[in-house]
Amino acid sequence: MRLSLKHWLRRRRSPWLQIFYDSFKRYKKDKREVIRQDFVGLDQASVVLDFGGFEGNWAHDIYERYKCSIHVFEPHPRFAEALRGRFSGNDKVVIHEYALGTDAGTLNLTDDGDASSALCENENAVLGKVIPVAEFVAQYPDTEFALAKINIEGGEYDLLPALVDTGLISKIGILQVQFHLYSEDLITVRKELVGKIEQTHNSDWSYPFVWEQWTKK
Repeated sequence: MRLSLKHWLRRRRSPWLQIFYDSFKRYKKDKREVIRQDFVGLDQASVVLDFGGFEGNWAHDIYERYKCSIHVFEPHPRFAEALRGRFSGNDKVVIHEYALGTDAGTLNLTDDGDASSALCENENAVLGKVIPVAEFVAQYPDTEFALAKINIEGGEYDLLPALVDTGLISKIGILQVQFHLYSEDLITVRKELVGKIEQTHNSDWSYPFVWEQWTKK
């Protein structure tokens, strides 16, 4: 992997970022991105959770490949509106204009494309809605979810504990997560969350702070 001057300087100033650069190098070497959407057992009867819909490319690709039902969560109002337009007429792709988390509330989201986050300050922030995981679970008490993808720019540190505490994680067959490394303390936080995930799931592969996947035991 070739690093730009910007990334080289960032790594020099923050040596704890090395875990990300090492993971990314292995991820590229193993060509994991090419097969990251290969899932055994998914079909038109499967139900999938897409946390962090953004422009809907992942949901589109998964639907085209497996014809499964997909719940897309996107709290950013502009992105959610675009998603509704993109999947208009496809009743198997449901757009939820909110995030799931521990408690109900709002998010101050940066308006920064696919890197929009509630953990980064930005003068052009917009408000997003958060619904408790428990409230969503109550709406689908008998549903098993074949797959969940989580790429929510730091929101995983609130969502994952809620998935564990509500028991929703035990209803997810395959869990694919991108952890984000905004500060050094998140290395420890991720490690603790992985320990909780591994109570119900086995690790399939792991590139910390790039992508990781687990399958239900």
